[in-house]
This record gives sequence, C-alpha cells and structure tokens, in this order.
Amino acid sequence: MNAERKVAVVTGGGTGIGRATCIRLAQTGCDVALIYSRSAEQADQTMHDVVQLGRQAMAIRADVSDKAQVNAAFEQVILQWGQLNYLVNNAAITRQLPFNDLDLVTDEIWDVLLSVNLKGSFNCSHAAAPHLRKQAGSAIVNVGSIAGETGFGSSLPYAVSKAAVHGLTRSLARALAPSIRVNCIAPGAVDTRWWVGHEDKMRQISGTLPLERISTPEDIAEAICFLLTAPSLTGQVIKAENGQTL
Repeated sequence: MNAERKVAVVTGGGTGIGRATCIRLAQTGCDVALIYSRSAEQADQTMHDVVQLGRQAMAIRADVSDKAQVNAAFEQVILQWGQLNYLVNNAAITRQLPFNDLDLVTDEIWDVLLSVNLKGSFNCSHAAAPHLRKQAGSAIVNVGSIAGETGFGSSLPYAVSKAAVHGLTRSLARALAPSIRVNCIAPGAVDTRWWVGHEDKMRQISGTLPLERISTPEDIAEAICFLLTAPSLTGQVIKAENGQTL
C-alpha cells in the first residue's frame, strides 16, 4: 500500500481495531485523524504512536451520531491538512444481552445502537464525500460484523445494526461511484476489550473455527488497508472470520 502524502480519518480510533488501523495507516505513510467519543487517554496514546512513526496525527472528540459534531470534525481535518483520501467508519457500540430474551431489548438500546453504528457511518461518509471526490483513488471502508451476516452476535440489536451497515455499504457504493469506492469488512470474533468478561459467549457465538484462532485488531487493520487501495472492489462485504461461516 503506497499512501505517500495521503490523509485518513478513522472513527473510534483510540482503541481496538480503530487504533490498530491508525497505526497501520501511519506505517504506510498516511497522516491520520482519529475521532473518538470517550477514550481520551487511549486516543492521545494512539496519536502519540502515529507521530512516533513519522506521520502527523490529530485526535478529535466527536459523537458520530451528531451531524453537527461530525461536520465540525471533518472541517478541522481539512483546515489542518487540506485534503482527505480515506475514511474508515469503525466507531460502534454494543450491548451484551442474552440473545433470546426479547424483553430486554428496549427502545433506548435500539436508538443508541442504530444512531452510532448506522447513522454514525452515514454522517461521516456524508461529511467526507465532498473532500474524497477531489482525490484520485479515494475510498471508504465501513467496519461491519459477521453478526450482520449470520444474525447472531453480542445482542439482537447489534446484529441488526451491522446488517444495516452492510446494506449502507452497497448503497453508498452506488451513490458515490465512480469517484469513491466503498467497501465493508465484516470481522468475526476479535480479541478486543468488548469481550473482556464475555469470553465464553464469544466462543459460543464463534463456534468451531477452521483456522483455530481468534483475530487480532492488527489482522483486521491489515484487511482494512487492503480494501482502501483495491481499485476493482466496491460495494463488497468481505468476511474476516477465520472460516466461521464455512
């Protein structure tokens, strides 16, 4: 991946897959703006690590479900660096719920998961699109989930929200072609803080994995960077799940 003089925005960039993606993009030559909502200390550390790799970095606090905050964040990126080449819509939340207990699925849970996971990805894509169109080879990668394919995950609303992200990917790919490619990575189980204390549930959901391993955030970051620079791919949902759905 040759990303010399390129600028990327990564939402949820302070921790987990987002952090790993920021580091990988910096290693390939990107300046990186990471958007975070609560993990200020981790965002500062990620920003520091990007700078240590010789690239410029900024950390911007914003709620991706709030259109005004998103627009302000992207304006800050353009004011600082004057261009945008890549967007990684990684910010997401979940609620750990017993999957078959529908009584626990409240309106509040639906609202917050759809607002962040789905609306947040749209808000950021909308704000980024005018700037991405100005750069050849620009791309968006949405971070979905294998739960969006199987319908089974940390909770029912989470699985549905990620299925919607997969649908958003295909629709945006049509809407933004030919100037911007849009793809989605759908990870299976990944060793992140989301599953701390819920390891047994993670193994139950994943089942028997042919590759006999759980993905690392760095695994998914590598796949994201591939999708950002794959010129023939758009509208695709690529599964990275160690053979879970074979």
